[in-house]
Amino acid sequence: MEEYKKLFNSINGILYPGGGVSIISSGYERAAKIFYELAIEANSRGDYFPVWGTCLGFEQLMYLTSEKTILLQTNTSGMALPLNFTNEIKDSRMFKDFPAELIEDLATEALTENSHKWSLAVLTHNSNEELNMFYKVLSTNTDGKVEFVSTVEAYDYPIYGTQWHPEKNEFEWTRPYIPHSPSAIKTSFYLAQFFVSEARKNFHKFESEDEESKALIYNYNPVFTGPKSGFEQIYFF
Repeated sequence: MEEYKKLFNSINGILYPGGGVSIISSGYERAAKIFYELAIEANSRGDYFPVWGTCLGFEQLMYLTSEKTILLQTNTSGMALPLNFTNEIKDSRMFKDFPAELIEDLATEALTENSHKWSLAVLTHNSNEELNMFYKVLSTNTDGKVEFVSTVEAYDYPIYGTQWHPEKNEFEWTRPYIPHSPSAIKTSFYLAQFFVSEARKNFHKFESEDEESKALIYNYNPVFTGPKSGFEQIYFF
């Protein structure tokens, strides 16, 4: 636990990535829970610390907040979708700097890549007190049978989640359903810029320059996996 606290006090935000592990019992879940609780505690005392969850990370946030297994299976693996924005987008932090024409494109074009088999139904969110009070729903989607939540931000904390993958538009080219249009690339850019701007509001730092240097990703070399994988590059630690 002390190792996690030390790392938390050294970094300026955390992103829970996508993947294929348990959100109920796994190393991913245990680490996510520790950082989630530290983030809630820090933000409650005025130490601004942003959290982002993508795909599995989004699902993990829903579990951590509700403390319940509430996801439903959906037919949403390997497809791009437009976003069905809610009225909450008007006052959202996440989309406030998006150009109006990009918001229009997101609402009318299939710019968000989905690779998930589990989703949070809108009905479940609205009927769950913990989730309904904690998260503002910014967009929804449907697989034709289930309307599910696709983008959220917390009301009172800098905590954000997308069930879709903003990063794939720019960096992943092995699947035909990943959008790469100019608007798709801009979507990745504006969300990355947003989360980095959130992290800049935090003033945690490593105890020394040497310790910071040792923690940088530049110490590791990604391996090109191309056609053999759903990812262009993979880091092996």
